[in-house]
Amino acid sequence: MTYEMHVAGLTRNLPLCPLNENLQIGAFVIFGDVELTVACARELLKKAPEFDYMVAPEAKAIPLIHEMARQGGRNDYFLVRKAAKLYMQGVFEVEDKSITTAGTQKLYMDGKDAAKMKGKRILILDDVISTGGSLAAVESLVEQAGGNVVGRMAILAEGDAAKRDDIIYLEKLPLFDAKGKPID
Repeated sequence: MTYEMHVAGLTRNLPLCPLNENLQIGAFVIFGDVELTVACARELLKKAPEFDYMVAPEAKAIPLIHEMARQGGRNDYFLVRKAAKLYMQGVFEVEDKSITTAGTQKLYMDGKDAAKMKGKRILILDDVISTGGSLAAVESLVEQAGGNVVGRMAILAEGDAAKRDDIIYLEKLPLFDAKGKPID
């Protein structure tokens, strides 16, 4: 089963993936889809508030943040990692629970990136916002770093996330029942 999604002037067929016996999600993946990544970055930049830096969680938002930085003429952006790396110093960490990741995970921010964020206007990006768990985790790290969150953006807002007034997104992505019917 698939769901026909229209976003940034393009159409994609998203495979439906079961979360449990009653609920499915549409798998929206921009990895490897340059046309979609470029178009979504362009449309999100049109809606973006004024900001100094962008930050996104790894991994599916990486192509998006990179393309938004490229189109916006910016030389840097920050990633929140799923594992602390040897080259990271003064690491900040927070726990996160995402519907697309089994169990609880930790997210990490490099202390050097955190130092650059202090007192700056930070735009948080993701590909899809669902429960808002990853968004809250990234926001917590930005706040620990002393950054000021000025916007939360995603290509898609899934399910109840589309009802939030603190998220800027391009399109709503419904949840689906076991038969593939969209749930309002």
